[in-house]
Amino acid sequence: MEAAGAAIIGLPSLTQGEFSVSDIPEAPASGRSSHWQLQRIVSQLRTAREDWRTRNRRVSGEHGGRELPSRAAMGEILEALSGALFPMRLGPVDLREESEDFYVGHTLDVALNALLAQARLELRYVAHQQGSGTQGIDERALELIQDFATALPGIRLLLDTDVLAAYHGDPAARSVDEVLLCYPGILAVIHHRLAHHLYRAGLPLLARISSEIAHSSTGIDIHPGAQIGPSFFIDHGTGVVIGETAIIGERVRIYQAVTLGAKRFPADEDGQLQKGHARHPIVEDDVVIYAGATILGRITIGKGSTIGGNVWLTRSVPAGCNLTQANLLQQDDGTQK
Repeated sequence: MEAAGAAIIGLPSLTQGEFSVSDIPEAPASGRSSHWQLQRIVSQLRTAREDWRTRNRRVSGEHGGRELPSRAAMGEILEALSGALFPMRLGPVDLREESEDFYVGHTLDVALNALLAQARLELRYVAHQQGSGTQGIDERALELIQDFATALPGIRLLLDTDVLAAYHGDPAARSVDEVLLCYPGILAVIHHRLAHHLYRAGLPLLARISSEIAHSSTGIDIHPGAQIGPSFFIDHGTGVVIGETAIIGERVRIYQAVTLGAKRFPADEDGQLQKGHARHPIVEDDVVIYAGATILGRITIGKGSTIGGNVWLTRSVPAGCNLTQANLLQQDDGTQK
């Protein structure tokens, strides 16, 4: 699982030796005429990169190779981890039950070593950007991934509650196996449970890559910083957005196109957005949020409440509230009913 992309036939290797613009042929060896003016384009792209790095004060640290983690490598790692968590459902098609433990052990060994390499890349990248030394990074990366490995059984138990919540919460679900194999909400939650641990461990870039891979394939956007309790079910899922500082309790069910977002983005004296502030909703236990609801800001949706479809909500809701568009306009001493 190398960080570099796959080689393209006909291009020189970028991992062996030096390579310069003058090595690019204007007329391919095959005799086909070239219309691309590659030397000029490559030179202009190099200038654009250099200008960007200068304007943004980027620290150059990639002379020896790629420094950033690889999205492709993380995709393979997540697929392997999913197979190790649910080997007879998300593992290889020819896996037999008597070989489960061997498969899980071998797969985890490969995946965790690959994840360790990506963790080292992220930690080195951060160190270079901060201008600090890289001493102790390998040891720190190993410690983080060891903790991640230790957390996997607990992550599996959490995911079991999510799968059961989906099965019990959807009358169209015929089995838990169907839920695990087919439901986009479950795929997004698998990625989130893994990504959230990486995020809390101090590997936010790997965590964000993990969540965005699920976002790309499911249309469900869960920031890895969001705190989500057990038995969480996203039905249908398309268009769901859950922000970084959202807190979701137990047995919460949400439907497609629900947004748990920020109401405003405070800026500092220089006009730059302030980072890290709590700005997303708190959703307490046993809440149901129907399709298209938009809930913004650091407000609280009380335990056992139901939020109807297409509701726009920017104020807290007490426990046991049943809020729809029809009764949203009714107010009693500033309390929405």
